[in-house]
Amino acid sequence: MRLLSSTEPSGGIRVTGAALIVTGIVATIAALVFPVWSYADRSGTGLDTLNTQTVPTRFGPLSATDRLFITKVRLAGLWEMPAGQQAEERAPSKAVETAGKHLVEGHTFLDARVREVAAQLNLELPNQPNPQQQGWLRTLTAAKGDDYQRAFANILRRAHGQVFALVAQVRASTRNSLVRDLADDANTTVLDHIKVLEATGLVDFDALARNAATASPPPATRSPAPPGPTTSPDSATPVTPTPTLTLPPAASRPRT
Repeated sequence: MRLLSSTEPSGGIRVTGAALIVTGIVATIAALVFPVWSYADRSGTGLDTLNTQTVPTRFGPLSATDRLFITKVRLAGLWEMPAGQQAEERAPSKAVETAGKHLVEGHTFLDARVREVAAQLNLELPNQPNPQQQGWLRTLTAAKGDDYQRAFANILRRAHGQVFALVAQVRASTRNSLVRDLADDANTTVLDHIKVLEATGLVDFDALARNAATASPPPATRSPAPPGPTTSPDSATPVTPTPTLTLPPAASRPRT
């Protein structure tokens, strides 16, 4: 009996060690699984952000991405209409003149549409291009000859590609009927502009691919949640290179 007793401590140690190993494995698995299991309930997730930054409207929920999209549509027109008008006036080639005409016509229509939508959703809209867009306009104004044509085609094509991606994201996910209709109009207009810019034969597709591969996400453009103005926002404040530019009154559909 004493011999059996003398082996008990050794056996006890072996059992305790095995138990510790099993316990450690279970704890490790739990530590790995718990964050995944609880992630959807944590503050700061994508769903949490969607819920906290969405406001109700009679046209459906309006998310922060919806508001960003509306703001960017307005901003696009504020600098691309002057850029298009400048291209028409300089007319360095027929293809560039045609692209400029499409920019003016397309963004005249889109700007009217976005002002209608913003008024119905009580959203504020900018009346000046942002600093980056103003810089693009200065670059175009300073360029001459072939340099101007290439700068025009590539700056505008790159900008339209960025907006095109946002249009697709919003169209696929928005729950707001006004935003959905605006995204449809924006998709048609932006795609048309991409095509006429590419038709100039001046677009550097290799540079576009490199920029897309290395670009970091741009900072969000602030678009305040309602309440905002209850009437259509003011017309755009003119910027160079077309100081006499004014926007037409809002229209629900482009003229045929």
